[in-house]
Amino acid sequence: MSRIGRKPIAIPSGVNVSLDNTLITVKGPKGTLSRELHKDMKVVVEDSVINVERPSDNKLHRSLHGTTRSIIFNMVSGVTEGYSKTLDLVGVGYRANKSGTKLVLNVGYSHPVEIVPENGIEFDVPSNTKIIVKGIDKELVGATAAKVRSVREPEPYKGKGIKYEGERILRKEGKAGKKK
Repeated sequence: MSRIGRKPIAIPSGVNVSLDNTLITVKGPKGTLSRELHKDMKVVVEDSVINVERPSDNKLHRSLHGTTRSIIFNMVSGVTEGYSKTLDLVGVGYRANKSGTKLVLNVGYSHPVEIVPENGIEFDVPSNTKIIVKGIDKELVGATAAKVRSVREPEPYKGKGIKYEGERILRKEGKAGKKK
């Protein structure tokens, strides 16, 4: 049995979970998320607990068991607490600011780069070298943070670029000098 798949998911107060065949909808204080689950996985909602069961022990069902449980757990915690990713800008003159809901990045190009947030995503810029991507969908928050990071990925020689908070950039040694 999958250790993660076996764990029951507790439904906090204020969260409503509805199941329509393979479509699961989770409503909470921060918003609503819905997702289509695999048709073979059996999701049971009883009292204030969600259980995920698999029909057999074949390889596909074993791999889907823990994944389905994690997806549902992330939906429940997303509508209660939300998710966020923090990015740091490293480099002389690199800065970020908000223009309405858009994120405007000045990261060494001849023009500023504008990023329009998708539905359910919010940018927060506490300082001009720090960006916080917030939302209730964990997958969408991670994808948006990766999209922002891909504008100017950190380079290995000086470490300049956009990096995740706490990310270690492996540094390379520069060109060796001439020997005499």
